[in-house]
Amino acid sequence: MSLNKELENVTAKLWIKNVSKSFNSAQGHVQALSDINLRVDEGEFVCLVGPSGCGKSTLLNLIAGLDRPDSGEILVDNDVVKGPGRDRMVMFQEHALFPWLNVIDNVMFGLKLKPNLNDHERREVAKFYLHLVGLDNFAKSAIHELSGGMRQRVALARSLAPNPRILLMDETFGALDALTREQLYGEIQQIWQKRKKTIVFVTHNIREAVCLGDRVILFTPHPGHIAQIFDIGLPRLRDINDPALTSYAQQITSALKHHIGEVAE
Repeated sequence: MSLNKELENVTAKLWIKNVSKSFNSAQGHVQALSDINLRVDEGEFVCLVGPSGCGKSTLLNLIAGLDRPDSGEILVDNDVVKGPGRDRMVMFQEHALFPWLNVIDNVMFGLKLKPNLNDHERREVAKFYLHLVGLDNFAKSAIHELSGGMRQRVALARSLAPNPRILLMDETFGALDALTREQLYGEIQQIWQKRKKTIVFVTHNIREAVCLGDRVILFTPHPGHIAQIFDIGLPRLRDINDPALTSYAQQITSALKHHIGEVAE
């Protein structure tokens, strides 16, 4: 039996099959993605990396069901994605919290996707996830009283609370300062190890991708396609300043140079 046939007989958490997507813009017809094939298994942390315009965020939107592919299909637990669903939650660079709600009410808002829970149960679930992200003592705080990193922790708690099958993260730490990002790299790894969520994480930052991902998927543009896949064989918890991590990042950067002739940072 061929390898492809063997893989077809195994159910992946997420399966992207022959997906292409194009847009019409002021500059003309743009082929954002071309014939993308990717399998993501249960509990895997996968990072998509590449320069602007390579289709990373487009693919995340397709997985989320916010857009539809021109061809091919995306499956979650063998079900074709036809639109948004509570089995997939998205975290963007901007936290998108509601400023008129306090911290715990923001997290509870996400639990409206779980209509089988009563208000007491929603509050208990929200408390659990606030504890998980280290914000037990800030449940009643207003959003404007929090730092940028704390707001992203609230957004993470809100995304995790409905217990999605897949967490989709789009440049989630991109707007934060370097010290806050480094702290969150450790925390997101700890949370991932505790909950074992399947995560697809989009970033421009190659070292960030190596720090967080089990695999790093390198995209190149014109049209957007997967150029290479890197297995990251480093133990966790990973430190972004570890020389071994830097070595992996250099390999991926060299591959990027080879594929498109320029460095993407």
